[in-house]
Amino acid sequence: MTDNEKINPPISIQTLKRLPLYLGYLKSLDKDEIKIISSPIIAKALNLNEVQVRKDLASIKSGGRPKTGYLLEKLIISLEEYLGYGNMNEAVLVGVGCLGCSLLKYNGFENYGMKILVGFDVDESVIGTEINGKRIFPISKLKDLCQRLHINIGIITVTGESAQEVCDLLLEAGIQAIWNFTSIQLNVPDGIIVQNENIASSLAVLSKHLKKKSKVRK
Repeated sequence: MTDNEKINPPISIQTLKRLPLYLGYLKSLDKDEIKIISSPIIAKALNLNEVQVRKDLASIKSGGRPKTGYLLEKLIISLEEYLGYGNMNEAVLVGVGCLGCSLLKYNGFENYGMKILVGFDVDESVIGTEINGKRIFPISKLKDLCQRLHINIGIITVTGESAQEVCDLLLEAGIQAIWNFTSIQLNVPDGIIVQNENIASSLAVLSKHLKKKSKVRK
């Protein structure tokens, strides 16, 4: 166990998912006008439980004063350091369809420590073009480019039937973390990080809550 782990023990996935919400809100504030921020204010702004916010922040930083709060700039720095946003991670994207194009056009990832460098596809009509300044290469160039640039993150936005094949190519290219936007559960070796963004599952949860709410109203 490292010294940092002794000071800040591992936190839950739920807490980890909330930290970017806090950071985004804090960075939206006017630092010239607001120097100190408290847990109740953050909780109210994000419609969260005050006790939960205080526990979340305590898990990554000490020094908050119950009646006064946190120094805004220091809290932002602590969140960025904990989340690793100070160290820009470079990524490649495979599958330049509608979703892939949207991700390539989105400039907000760099605020969260990730930069998509290039895209890959098999469609000759998009190969050689640029989307938001990011060049699209044939999939045959994937391994060479990833290894030369020491890329660690691969984003998969292909169709489900191609997902595992693309995953295998990324692993062969030395990718250590995969952001999977397909509904397929990828087969990867131990030690490889996979974050699944299953739109169908999210929609199912949304529909279930909506159905439950409609029953209550009736």
